[in-house]
Amino acid sequence: MRRVSSILGKLQHHSKISFSFPSVDSISHISSLPNPTPCTQNHPSKSHLKNFSKADALLLSNTKSQGFTTLSDQTPMAPHMSSRQRKIKERSQLEEAFESAETTDDMLKAFKDMEDSFDEIELGLACLKLGLKLDQEGEDLEKALSFATRALKVLDKDDKPSLPLAMTLQLLGSVCYSLRRFNDSLGYLNRSNRILHRLEEQRSCSADDVRPILHAVQFELFNTKTAIGRREEAIGNLRKALELKEMMLDEDCRELGKANREVAEAYVAVLSFREALPFCLKALDIHKTQLGHNSVEVAHDRRLLGVIYTGLEEHEKALEQNQLSQRVLKSWGCNSELLRAEIDAANMQIALGRYDEAINTLKGIVQQTPKDSEDRAMIFVSMAKALCNQENFADSKRCLVIASGILDKKEATSPIAVAEAFMEISMQYETMNEFETAISLLKRAHAMLEKIAEEQHSVGSVSARIGWLLLLTGKVEHALPYLEDAAERLKESFGSKHYGVGYVYNNLGAAYLELDRPQSAAQVFAFAKDIMDVSLGPHHADSIEACQNLSKAYAAMGSYQLAINFQEKVIEAWEGHGPSAEDEVKEAQRLLEQLKKRALGASSNESLMKALPLPHTINAVSGANSKTGLSVNQAPSSAL
Repeated sequence: MRRVSSILGKLQHHSKISFSFPSVDSISHISSLPNPTPCTQNHPSKSHLKNFSKADALLLSNTKSQGFTTLSDQTPMAPHMSSRQRKIKERSQLEEAFESAETTDDMLKAFKDMEDSFDEIELGLACLKLGLKLDQEGEDLEKALSFATRALKVLDKDDKPSLPLAMTLQLLGSVCYSLRRFNDSLGYLNRSNRILHRLEEQRSCSADDVRPILHAVQFELFNTKTAIGRREEAIGNLRKALELKEMMLDEDCRELGKANREVAEAYVAVLSFREALPFCLKALDIHKTQLGHNSVEVAHDRRLLGVIYTGLEEHEKALEQNQLSQRVLKSWGCNSELLRAEIDAANMQIALGRYDEAINTLKGIVQQTPKDSEDRAMIFVSMAKALCNQENFADSKRCLVIASGILDKKEATSPIAVAEAFMEISMQYETMNEFETAISLLKRAHAMLEKIAEEQHSVGSVSARIGWLLLLTGKVEHALPYLEDAAERLKESFGSKHYGVGYVYNNLGAAYLELDRPQSAAQVFAFAKDIMDVSLGPHHADSIEACQNLSKAYAAMGSYQLAINFQEKVIEAWEGHGPSAEDEVKEAQRLLEQLKKRALGASSNESLMKALPLPHTINAVSGANSKTGLSVNQAPSSAL
């Protein structure tokens, strides 16, 4: 996904950006620039260029009060100038050189010359402009950081909010993100966000000046929070960025199409396909309106829509969108993207049970790929999946061996792609009951992803899978740390109410029960049930299973009445499924009868124990009762 690195750079989408140091007179020129794209007609701000350059011009125009002047402000000089006049002219010429510099090297040279004639306070905004330019180019981020830091020292005074200060903090957030200093980035961006909201509340700045900077801050917050694993929270920032774009642009602007698709992609990344759907459909509508049905952007939207429908298990719809996407990609000659769309199509055919069709599709494209390419490896993985579903395990394994051989060579250069492929391959071995091989591949993927800060959500998913397989194969003690780690990572990445976290809690509870820790099991089963009820509904099969597990945990603790209550809820939920769940209802009723018998037996034993206290403990009980005020029948078990 495209990252916004600065207000004047990534958000602007123009090949050339003026970094001039404008005077007040230049603002009217910037405001009258021609409209570069049709999507911004009739919009108050006219264009992205105006939005960002005007904000820059307004906030930098106050340099005159700090000592900067322009040649246009000077009266004609007499032939014989005083030293003061010469100094003013020299400063004006230095400023003019900085204004007219087109390359970073020219700007740096002009700035170096200015350092002898201007003090640090006067250079604050020039430092900001240089930092923005360096961040946009991305070649010397440490230098960008040093200029941004100098600007902050000048502009951050008296806790007084200002647009230049907000821009400087946004720049620092952007640079720190690029340098992978994510915590520093988050701190700067949050402060910039607070300042911009204060400026809005105080109405000390025009909304047209604040919104472009606020958009950049929200987008950077999305990137930074995603990088540190706070993906669910990050989507909130991305949606705010979209809302700001909607305020600044026309309703059907193609830029809004891309922004809607970015939100859909973010939801897909956290497996929230239902939330992704409306944003993807809106992107598709905008791109069809602006660019026509046969544009590449429309093809990209349709391919993403296919992924979303696959996630929603609407495979026919997914395949239809994929085929429409392929037609467009083929007509535009987008061969690499077309190849990936064809692999997607084969996977959709497999999901629909059309295994022969999928194999034929894959055979038709495998020759188009280089021998050692990642695409070729993924074709063999998909081929193995189709063959595995046909129970042709020998050929399936041969395909997996070929794929693994290719991927082994790509581990250093493409760790994320290779790790994802190993996860897919491990699932094929799991299907063939080769659990040791599956676990080994997952551990390799885990080791690769753990080194990448932005992939901690994937580490959580891999940990969950390893834990489940270890639990399945009876290695409960080994499974426990993986499941506990998965629960924490996935909560951090997807939020505590995501259904994926619920599944991990279910498995974690099963592990605790196996290790004779029923209280811990009951606690995590309760978490699982709450999550499943919210995300899937109380009558979903997985929600019912969580309720069933909770009943088992309370029974293991001897809390039979609670166990019976939850078991009755299990029966009620299965009965809601009608005749299709007849067997499940019978099994649940059988378990309920067992619980009632065990509860009755426990009650009889308890009554017997209370009726026949041991002789040598009677005095101890009496002494305890005199201190606590409890009757004999209410005495704590520790006193018996």
